[in-house]
Amino acid sequence: MMKRWQVMKRLLPMLAIFTLLLAGCGREDLSVLKPQGPVAQGQFDLIKLSISIMLVVLVIVFALAAFVLIKFRRRPGQTEMPEQVEGNFKLEVIWTVIPLVLVLVLAVPTVKEVFAFGEDHSNDDNAIKVKVTSHQYWWEFEYPQYDITTAQDLIIPTNRDIAFELKTMDVIHSFWVPSLSGKLDTNPDGTINKFSFSAPNEGVYLGKCAELCGPSHGFMEFKVKSVSQESFDQWVTAMKEPMVPIEDVALAETFKNQCLTCHAVGDQGGSSGPNLTGIGSRETVASILLNSDVAGEYTNPVEDNLKEWLIDPQSVKPGNKMPAPKDLGLTDDEINGIAEYLANYKLDY
Repeated sequence: MMKRWQVMKRLLPMLAIFTLLLAGCGREDLSVLKPQGPVAQGQFDLIKLSISIMLVVLVIVFALAAFVLIKFRRRPGQTEMPEQVEGNFKLEVIWTVIPLVLVLVLAVPTVKEVFAFGEDHSNDDNAIKVKVTSHQYWWEFEYPQYDITTAQDLIIPTNRDIAFELKTMDVIHSFWVPSLSGKLDTNPDGTINKFSFSAPNEGVYLGKCAELCGPSHGFMEFKVKSVSQESFDQWVTAMKEPMVPIEDVALAETFKNQCLTCHAVGDQGGSSGPNLTGIGSRETVASILLNSDVAGEYTNPVEDNLKEWLIDPQSVKPGNKMPAPKDLGLTDDEINGIAEYLANYKLDY
């Protein structure tokens, strides 16, 4: 028994160190500890309140335990049984009432924030309506007020309530933007869930699926881009412009027959796949290939990412429903031409 205790004394400090190290492995942009909106701020305040209550209780309990251990410890030479005290009415009332008060202190703001999180702004004329549809493994955003649809980058104006309607096309997913709001599921069987949030500051915020939904669940990300009202209006106008034509006639025909049957670009194409309008301006390709220069390694990161995706989409996001272009008969030159065209399809906003 003594040997086991000696082993445990050595292991406990190591476990504590590893716990601290693992606690720092989370992504900073997925942290709820840096709220950037009123809903997220309310939830962060709840976290601080609950932790404060727990710390107060912890300190009091440990202080009482230490007091009892010291004051009522067995003295040297003491052999008699100490006085047994039980059934103290005052103490029983105290340790019953105090937890009830603490629960009420936590419950009132919790209920308030829950209702604030679920507030429905769908009938608010000043709110931006967005219909969110989850797919394996991408996000679709429809703006019914403007008759436009996009994917992966959710563009919103600052200081405007965004009224969401959430649904799924397949399994359960969960819509989560830690910096702006909590999580809300997208449920099958035609269920539509509603909630709202807003972003007071311009910026780009990471969103993610928070419900295990398949082999590429961890790659099912999206970006929320909060921009000025002027930029948002410019984006809406740009999204509604006709499709920019491909100059190469043969490539244009290939693009029409192989890509626009599922994807939409401008005013042309299908709707079963992500809308590709302005994909050259997006933060990512396939939600996880970042479109940013890294120490000069890329001359055109968007085009490189598109090529990586088009050559073998399953290696980037396993289990997705995108067929490999080579399986559809596309040549390397056609893939390169399509990647170049889409990479340069940018929106000015």
